[in-house]
Amino acid sequence: MRYLKNMQAFSKEENELFRNKSVAVIGCGGLGGYIIEMLTRLGIGNITVVDGDVFNETNLNRQLYSSLNVIGKNKALIAKNRIIKINPDINVCCFKKMLDEKNAKIILEKVDLVIDALDNLEGRFLIQQKAKKFQIAFIHGAVSGWYGQVSTILPGDDSLYRIYPEGINTKINDFLGNPSFMPTMIAAIQVAEAAKVLTNKGHILRNELALIDLLEQTYTVLDI
Repeated sequence: MRYLKNMQAFSKEENELFRNKSVAVIGCGGLGGYIIEMLTRLGIGNITVVDGDVFNETNLNRQLYSSLNVIGKNKALIAKNRIIKINPDINVCCFKKMLDEKNAKIILEKVDLVIDALDNLEGRFLIQQKAKKFQIAFIHGAVSGWYGQVSTILPGDDSLYRIYPEGINTKINDFLGNPSFMPTMIAAIQVAEAAKVLTNKGHILRNELALIDLLEQTYTVLDI
């Protein structure tokens, strides 16, 4: 009964497939909290959550798992506890540290897909590098102010080099803010992309970049 309302969008076989899939979410803050929530309710059977940061008061405006009673607590641990409250049958792997060269293998080697919920380019390029090495799909997402973007990167595509042509030296505007509605929007698109990749259905944003502007209500998909 738990997944009855998923059945019109996904077949019984696809719902069973979700139970056997493993997804890693790198970052458990603005994007990450909503991504984790949706993956959990979608029925992904194995979820890895990764974040070395703790909640603070500036997170309260947009981060789903932030509240006054978790200020100072690790984001990945709070995300794990949330998953268990929703569905204790889900296997949760929790890493209370940032993804880096030393831990990337143990975190990513055995997952089916990795989702970017970071706020820095160094981490994103590391995900792309390791996803390519371990032959796993990578769903990129980013937000800033009223704007967001999503791309699905399959092993070997190296799409981040085209999205950010100057690599980690690309200048990103950090002064547009981060209102509550934008992480929710971009996270939903990322999870939809993940579901399509896992079930091999529908059109995915491979070699494409979806640009969402909620201020002017435009949704543009560019070839990259």
